[in-house]
Amino acid sequence: MPYSFVVTAHSDAEPAAVFDALARGATWPSWSPIQAVEIADGGDPQSRQQVGDTRLLRVGRTVNRERIVEMVDDRRFGYENPNPPFRTYRGLVELITAAQGGTDITWSATFEPKLRWTGPFWTWFLTRFMRRMANGLAEYAARQGS
Repeated sequence: MPYSFVVTAHSDAEPAAVFDALARGATWPSWSPIQAVEIADGGDPQSRQQVGDTRLLRVGRTVNRERIVEMVDDRRFGYENPNPPFRTYRGLVELITAAQGGTDITWSATFEPKLRWTGPFWTWFLTRFMRRMANGLAEYAARQGS
């Protein structure tokens, strides 16, 4: 059974600045709980990643592989994370120019856990974790633009 979550944040930065932070893995430790980012094929995390790139994201001892599956400049960033504890996981970050200026960020995912009965826990955990990600991204992009 699939589960999902949605979190939102607002940044005073324009969508291009927010998207740039998403597209460059090297920025993630500056604005998220992610401690280190590498590109699986040895690419440069300072450079802008592209569809098909796989990032290795480390938090503590845990390393997750995330493959970028969708990029629409300044609008959408999609990724898949087929690591345990998930059978499937597809995340999407959508950026919309806000009426009052800046960018509205929506970070969502649909996933299926490998272990039955763990879906409610992962929904709770991921909602909290991704709220930190979205808020950190919003603040980081705004600081970069000031």
